[in-house]
Amino acid sequence: MTYSHWKIGKVNEPAVFELFFRKNPFHGEYTIFCGLDESLKLLQSFQFTVDDIDYLKSTPALQHCDTEFFDEYLLHGLNDALASLKVYSVQEGTVVFPKCPLLIIEGTLGIGHLLETTLLNLINYPSLIATNASRMVLRANEMNEHHTNYCSSTSSSSSSKNNKPKPCLEFGLRRAQGPDGACTASKYSYVGGFDGTSNVQAGKMFGIPISGTHAHSYIQSFTSLDVVAQLTLYNKKSNKKEVFLTRVLMYRTAKAHNSTLSSSSSITNDGELAAFCAYACTFPNNCLCLIDTYDTIASGLENFIFVAKALDDFGYVPKGVRLDSGDLAALSATCQHTFQKVITEEPTRRLAFTDLTVVASNDINEATLVELSRKEHGITAFGIGTNLVTCQAQPALGCVYKLVQFNGEPRIKLSQELVKVTIPGVKRVYRFFGGPDKKAPLLDYMCLADEDPPTAVAAGGNQNSSGGGGIICRHPFRQQHRLIVFPSRVEPLHRLVFDRGNVVHDDDKDNDNDDNGLSKTRTYVQKQLHEEFSDTITRYENPKEYDVMVSPKLYKYLHELWEREAPIEERR
Repeated sequence: MTYSHWKIGKVNEPAVFELFFRKNPFHGEYTIFCGLDESLKLLQSFQFTVDDIDYLKSTPALQHCDTEFFDEYLLHGLNDALASLKVYSVQEGTVVFPKCPLLIIEGTLGIGHLLETTLLNLINYPSLIATNASRMVLRANEMNEHHTNYCSSTSSSSSSKNNKPKPCLEFGLRRAQGPDGACTASKYSYVGGFDGTSNVQAGKMFGIPISGTHAHSYIQSFTSLDVVAQLTLYNKKSNKKEVFLTRVLMYRTAKAHNSTLSSSSSITNDGELAAFCAYACTFPNNCLCLIDTYDTIASGLENFIFVAKALDDFGYVPKGVRLDSGDLAALSATCQHTFQKVITEEPTRRLAFTDLTVVASNDINEATLVELSRKEHGITAFGIGTNLVTCQAQPALGCVYKLVQFNGEPRIKLSQELVKVTIPGVKRVYRFFGGPDKKAPLLDYMCLADEDPPTAVAAGGNQNSSGGGGIICRHPFRQQHRLIVFPSRVEPLHRLVFDRGNVVHDDDKDNDNDDNGLSKTRTYVQKQLHEEFSDTITRYENPKEYDVMVSPKLYKYLHELWEREAPIEERR
């Protein structure tokens, strides 16, 4: 496309493009905008090298092209194109909606075409991942009446534990689409609200807390107790090293004597117990055991309790267990009931058992989280991998990149599919807020860039399109859908982020060159979802559509151009 425009002399003519999406993902009614940071890095470094030019000249599709296009325009002329480029963007982490431009690219026709595919790549997947993650965090922390009743039926400590926020950990590295996809997923799932990742490389690159446990293969590598028979651990209470297995076997023997078994032997798996002992001695302050390798309750849970009691005796606090198969609700509830039983039955009241973690994994998705929220369960954290990083529920967001103005004239794309009709012209978007605290978003308002920006108004004023009275808002494609809005606060959604070769930094909002940038964006996302937007748009079932409206001038502009450009059907 760029060569064709260069060939006929149009490549440097002014054009405006918009990047947006047409439909919210996951059958929901909101999306989290992400990828701006990577897009700005692209704009700062965008160029063609001599090696790139040599390759392009050699391709069958381009080998016939004039060499001046490569040597003069791509190699050197792009500096002039970048020098005239301006990019406006929504703030990273903003809750956004269909049709609203996320990026507005104002420059030449050539540079606009060359940036299209890469910008789409840099925005689509990060926004999809952040949205998927945010939805899972919301579902993980929902509790309905059934679950609340379960919490109230347990002890106060157990009830308090179940009412705590449930951390979500990203465990998707091994299932992600390659290393780049994996690190991108780790980065933007953290922005979306996840608390950590098992991807150590992402932890190093982005400062995300890392978290993980051992695998089934670790437990399977132990076959008997012999390998840990002489393993010692420093006992904080006696101030000396002691053989750890001796204390563990004391609890297993006592359990066997108190059971209905005819002999003093235990039915728990020796290899599994050896693995837990080795892991506990290696990580005494962070011992979280995977308990479903053989039998989750009869062996795994029992072996963990023996080891956890020994750790407690040695002055350490055990961490908890992970469940990776089976009925997660029932198994986690059994784990919590068993921990509570240990607390109440032990003469010394083992307080170390009051805050044990129960992590659930095993191909968890949003529907699984919803189902769990409706059952009795004792899960305190979730490890989510495949369905998060691959976005199995919807593998692409569907951002598009369209020309909206060329040589100062509006451009529109028409289609028999209404959703694919674009809104022409250079636009700006504002968010209207209302309510007693001025924090509740009312709707997003789109107007032409040359219109006076809307301002906050008081209820009861004159009904004008802007100014001192209520603001008339129209749905771009539904003629009868009109509103008069009295926003108590109006916030512009766009700001200039790239101006003629340079990134424009915002000291209050920009995260570039800030080690805590991801954390700030993550906090911004949570603030919007929990403090600003109503749960009517974030709920799982029957979420309410959020209004994206246009000014009367833009509505007229759109429909006049639509009527002018649309062909008239002829019938005879």
